[in-house]
Amino acid sequence: MKKTLRIATRKSALALWQANHVQDLLIESHPGIEIELVKIVTQGDRILDRPLAEIGGKGLFLKELERAMLDGEADLAVHSMKDVPAEMAEGLVLDAVLPRANPYDALVSRNGQLLGDLPAGSRIGTSSLRRKSQLLALRPDLEVDDLRGNVDTRLRKLDEGQYDAIILACAGLQRLGLGERITETLQMPDWLPASTQGIIGLQCRQDDSETRSLIEPLADSDTMVVASAERAVARVLEATCQVPLAAHAVLMSGTVHLKSIVSSIDGKEAIRASGESPASDAVALGERVAADLLSNGAGKIIAGL
Repeated sequence: MKKTLRIATRKSALALWQANHVQDLLIESHPGIEIELVKIVTQGDRILDRPLAEIGGKGLFLKELERAMLDGEADLAVHSMKDVPAEMAEGLVLDAVLPRANPYDALVSRNGQLLGDLPAGSRIGTSSLRRKSQLLALRPDLEVDDLRGNVDTRLRKLDEGQYDAIILACAGLQRLGLGERITETLQMPDWLPASTQGIIGLQCRQDDSETRSLIEPLADSDTMVVASAERAVARVLEATCQVPLAAHAVLMSGTVHLKSIVSSIDGKEAIRASGESPASDAVALGERVAADLLSNGAGKIIAGL
């Protein structure tokens, strides 16, 4: 066994919660293992005054973590799967994902109002083009403005009155013990989450057989099936956070059910596709749904972005 397993993580409260959770699971599976958290500030954490879509997307939250592993400074990285690009850095693998938490988005409003009750012109904060497009599809009378920063920073800006409501991931709020801040859970059929939202992924070097063996007991096969389907959609569409793409899969009795949307940023146009397949064909299902999106006009929306 490794003398010390080094886990690369961002420094935000949510990232540290995830890294500590993985640490606890590893200690439970391998009593006596020694673990060190390697805390890294990523470019995505440093640049907070510009929208993610302008500065390169969510991949900015993990490039430094990947470099730490490739340079031998860390053995394992813990990621929010929705931040992991469909095409990863060469030499790295994502062998294991943990059981999925709540995949949906949360509306957190300052006065406890639901989305349908917010007055026209209310200011809504989100850094996600996907969330913006779905908001405007449902409420074109709202003002949607960019909001960056960690969970605490976003909630503080809401409480200070800079926004009337903000959109965050349910899983992040619940993991931080802030579930009571959720005013409304935004869910299907009107609202789809980001691909792999609510899933924690474990990434390591492809040639590091020891680390790959250590994390194997943590892997949840059902969650990997739905993640594979959702990530296949994003991969075929070459979707980054610059593309308003939503994809959500569920596994029921061995069958994967997948729904996906590509929409214009103003919410006026949305291309939908769905399908189902046996769990063993999850990747092919994602590719087929992506092809359906493209054939129905999603490519034109993406090109227009």
